[in-house]
Amino acid sequence: MNNMLPRALPILLIVCAEILPAQWPKRIKPNAPKNPDGSVNLTAPAPRMADGKPDLSGIWSPEFPKPATKGSNAADLGPSTSQFFNIGISFKDGLPFTPFGADLRQRRMANQSTDNPDAHCLPLGVGQVLNISLHKFVQTPDQIVLLYEGASREIFTDGRPLPDNDPQPLFWGYSVGKWDGDTLVVQTIGFRDDGWLDVQGSPLTEQGKVTERFHRVDYGHMDTEFTVDDPKAYTKPWTVHVSNRLLVGEELLEFVCNDNEKDAGHYKVK
Repeated sequence: MNNMLPRALPILLIVCAEILPAQWPKRIKPNAPKNPDGSVNLTAPAPRMADGKPDLSGIWSPEFPKPATKGSNAADLGPSTSQFFNIGISFKDGLPFTPFGADLRQRRMANQSTDNPDAHCLPLGVGQVLNISLHKFVQTPDQIVLLYEGASREIFTDGRPLPDNDPQPLFWGYSVGKWDGDTLVVQTIGFRDDGWLDVQGSPLTEQGKVTERFHRVDYGHMDTEFTVDDPKAYTKPWTVHVSNRLLVGEELLEFVCNDNEKDAGHYKVK
């Protein structure tokens, strides 16, 4: 495998994520707040549902930096995208790995990330998708559906507890949410034991619990707080943040990884 692929592939994904939604003609919601010049006022107050809860609906994008220039590397791409490569990049001393977690990540890196599920057309891990993927919130009083270009995820807000019956492990786990003021707090368990949180292979195991806090700051901006508590891979819980912006008038397109995929047969490790 070309040793540039783990860096180049995410850059291509960023470009695709920014371009693909433009395939639908733009349609601005009639009730969208407007500036005097007729443009959408992205700093207007966040909308609310009929029950008074913040309305998170819309297509959101991590705050991507400008496209990379020739010769750039992950560190040049900005905090959000760099977390896609190394989710612990903002930590001075790195993530608090257990010996197991540190050894697994090192082995994945030594193998040039060729076992990353995304390289085999399997779902991106929850940490990876957080830092690179467009996501569309579809909100009802009892459930929120998160749509990605290649996947979907259910978050139940009807008061049910997380399952305690040894549920079948899943790529995305089992998610329930509740409101803490104007912040949606989502807890997820039931992951597979071979999860990847970033391109470098920071692990998420079946013992992991992820807590996300989604706060729509105003009409056009949302902050996400992402906390991992996984005693098998880390010595203590840790948290990262991602800022998101609303893509006004855009729509998602499908993404099918296996469609004309020809890379896997050429993977080699030097």
